[in-house]
Amino acid sequence: MLNLTSRGGVRTNMVTTLSADRLAELIDDDAAFTLVDTRPEDSYEAWHISGALHFPFGPEEELDGRLEEFEDLVGDADRVITICAKAISSGNLATQLESATDAYDVHIVDGGMKGWSGVYNHVEIDAGGNAPTIVQIQRRAKGCLGYVVGCESTGEAVVVDPTGDVDEFEIAAEEAGLSITGVIDTHVHADHISGGRDLADRLEVPYYLGERATERGVEVSFTPLERNEVLQVGEREVKAVVTPGHTSEMLTLLVDDAALLTADTLHTESVGRTELEFSEDEGERGARMLYESVHRTLLAEPEGITVLPGHVTVTADGEFEHGTPGEPIATTVRDARTGIDLLGLEEDAFVERMADAGEKPANYEKIIDLNRGVTESPPEERTELELGPNNCSA
Repeated sequence: MLNLTSRGGVRTNMVTTLSADRLAELIDDDAAFTLVDTRPEDSYEAWHISGALHFPFGPEEELDGRLEEFEDLVGDADRVITICAKAISSGNLATQLESATDAYDVHIVDGGMKGWSGVYNHVEIDAGGNAPTIVQIQRRAKGCLGYVVGCESTGEAVVVDPTGDVDEFEIAAEEAGLSITGVIDTHVHADHISGGRDLADRLEVPYYLGERATERGVEVSFTPLERNEVLQVGEREVKAVVTPGHTSEMLTLLVDDAALLTADTLHTESVGRTELEFSEDEGERGARMLYESVHRTLLAEPEGITVLPGHVTVTADGEFEHGTPGEPIATTVRDARTGIDLLGLEEDAFVERMADAGEKPANYEKIIDLNRGVTESPPEERTELELGPNNCSA
């Protein structure tokens, strides 16, 4: 029998299970606890929550003989929270700790890192005096950034680059007093499964992609956005600016001359990688497209315009490389031009640098095919495909 305890927690067999959202609250509140990750070393090294200690422990392993090792690891901790991929091995450790010692108040993260992958923050963006309503939806484990862009006068809004957790975007719109009238994907995503088509179908509103998406073999139905086409969102305007490079069909969205939603063309600390689609020449063709898109298009915009990217890099240690979860991830055209070293390179040096973009996103080819609509998979398999960092920056 399960008995409800404190917010976000369920107690079973003397071990409290916390939701991943509750863990995020504890982290943000600087609460006193020690987080222990029980996954294998390679999984931990690739991607873990900031501050998590590593104590590899199997789903059927016995604690006998390792209690002292655990005590040395956590020191004088009173509250211990365990986490693994799916709360199996971490649950085993927590249960055995409860039986072996009364030194700790032990908790398990429900759903493990899969649960953590679904934690979001909704952040209001201030893009200047008469700017539209913009809410940035941050998927904090992966650094995916989506948006609700709305007109406060009419209450109409579009959603940009939603993840598969479409409820988050509906909630964000509702909290802002907006009604979603359209959904836009800036490109065919490679690191996460888009919720764009699903959200549009659920709400019976148009689903938009760039007009070049057909050339990438997209088989889901969509309304094409042409170069410089303007969508009216109430009294606000969303202009489709073609910025190929990361992908051939990539769009940047210029919102009321106040904000640029740059997706994976321009991030706050770097640019998007180019070899995921343009693999035949290690991304050179895409890199030259991207150089042109950034320098001739985006950096040609007024310097004070707010730049809102589609991703922020999350390090292997679980930290945002730029900014903090729950605070705006943004820059300006001026600060991007002067603050991103990569943008100071000449074209050939830029292209050479882009050829070494590092480790590719996990399962990116399968994710691209799912987002193009050429394959299908059950929801539980989709979650597995997405686990890990986004690796979309160069």
